[in-house]
Amino acid sequence: MSTSALRTPAYRHHKPSNQAVVTLDGRDIYLGRYGSPQSRAEFDRLLAEWLANGRRLPVPVVGSDLTVNELVLAYLGHADTYYVKNGKPTVEPGNIRLAVRPLRRLYGHTQAREFGPVALKAVRAAMVEGDICRSEINRRIGRIVRIFKWAVSEELVPPSVHQALQTVPGLRRGRADVRESEPVKPVPDAFVDAIEPYVSRQVWAMVELQRLTGMKPGEVCTMRTIDIDTSGRTWTYTPERHKTEHHGRERRIYLGPMAQSILRPWLRAELGAYLFSPAEAMAERRAEMRDRRKTRVQPSQQSRAKSRPEKQPGDAYTVESYRRAIAYACDRAFPHPELSGLTRKQWAVMTAERRAECQAELQNWQISHRWHPHRLRHSAATWLRREFGLDVARAVLGHSSPVVTELYAELDAAKAAEAMERVG
Repeated sequence: MSTSALRTPAYRHHKPSNQAVVTLDGRDIYLGRYGSPQSRAEFDRLLAEWLANGRRLPVPVVGSDLTVNELVLAYLGHADTYYVKNGKPTVEPGNIRLAVRPLRRLYGHTQAREFGPVALKAVRAAMVEGDICRSEINRRIGRIVRIFKWAVSEELVPPSVHQALQTVPGLRRGRADVRESEPVKPVPDAFVDAIEPYVSRQVWAMVELQRLTGMKPGEVCTMRTIDIDTSGRTWTYTPERHKTEHHGRERRIYLGPMAQSILRPWLRAELGAYLFSPAEAMAERRAEMRDRRKTRVQPSQQSRAKSRPEKQPGDAYTVESYRRAIAYACDRAFPHPELSGLTRKQWAVMTAERRAECQAELQNWQISHRWHPHRLRHSAATWLRREFGLDVARAVLGHSSPVVTELYAELDAAKAAEAMERVG
């Protein structure tokens, strides 16, 4: 066993909240006000239990007076193993950790069986003060209630706790003290076309495919040759993973002639390889930079590649890396008329107050002139609905309840295939 594995966890100061904190099993446990006797006693108790249990946090005892912190830690251990798809963790455990931050800060040392509707409303009020939009607050509160539902199933808290929390209604639209999320709107074609010179061939092909088919960003990022049926006049792309596969639904994306012409150069002999590779995009960019170079490379600069770089481009784009590529291209395609061209020297000679004003203005300009890939899906939905009606748009985009899917699956598939054969 390594020396670091035998190191005793430290009692530390979490400055933003002025709380004491200790990290056990990779999780931060808040102990109360930093330096207080209560936090020291809590630290001693947790450390003693952790050491006695073989350097692992003990599983809460059924029927014990476990605290909210202990309950959350037990649930996170469950979530890390439960929310896994195709052997890979989903984003849900991360969403849960965001949701429980104010819960642990305000009620971490409260006994879980004493946590009730008034406490849940206080946690929600803390989220409102954090300027989180209403829909996201409702989702986070739902995750907290789900934790107590799981605790009831494990006999860690009485059923009455979960039943009481369910009586708290979600925040309704129109409350003056809660920010509403901005609706996602289609992106104009002119805004899309403007970024073409500033993105890689891979990213531009993904953008064009999304604009034609209305597929989700995650679906275009993970396209593989093996997932595409090219036997018919209209190709069919069945993603390896999709959002509702755990409900037993199948997702099919139809690719017409225009989409096929975009895809053909990217189809691979290695069927399981991703079509659009950031590593290939980076290699092409570097080769292009070398070709454009007019001066001879110095001997000391010819081999500057790190043997073990911290960050390397992957085999497939993630939704986040795809979004960042588009945001960077938008900044270049739509520069601020005055501030984007300032040099470092010009920024340096500004007063601190003026620099802060300019940075805020530049940031607001960039935000207002950026668009994200999910808006391409909305653009496709708007056009399809206008040209072919709601049923076809719903079929192409995969928007339907399981009941509607069972009733209209064959009809929808035929309509979707016919539409995409005509338009792309």
